[in-house]
Amino acid sequence: MATLTVRDESVSGEVFDDFALHFATDTITVRQLIRERVHQEVLQRSSDTAPHSRRQRLVSPEPLEAALNGERPSERPTIDWRKQVEVACDAFVRNGFFILLDERQAESLDEVLTIRHDSVVNFIKLTPLIGG
Repeated sequence: MATLTVRDESVSGEVFDDFALHFATDTITVRQLIRERVHQEVLQRSSDTAPHSRRQRLVSPEPLEAALNGERPSERPTIDWRKQVEVACDAFVRNGFFILLDERQAESLDEVLTIRHDSVVNFIKLTPLIGG
């Protein structure tokens, strides 16, 4: 089993969150990385034991899901993780965020990544310029 340290960062290098993801093999694609990361976020977000302070950088309910579920503090809305994987993959392709594995930028969803025992992957979300 390969363990990958994941860090959410700003462009300036501020780390918002870090956590581990586990994979059955040490070679994965960028798409598999995004899929597993989103799936784990959705599971944690849906869990009653999930820490509320955790920043969910890639996962957020669709506006329609949020509107239909309303604000109910005692219940968590159901999030379609497969849909969120599509949204996250699309954001990666459109440069909404980029991924660095061991300081090397991933270029495509089908790119193969090799996880070493000390590998770190950085998800760096880009903020669009207003009026630009």
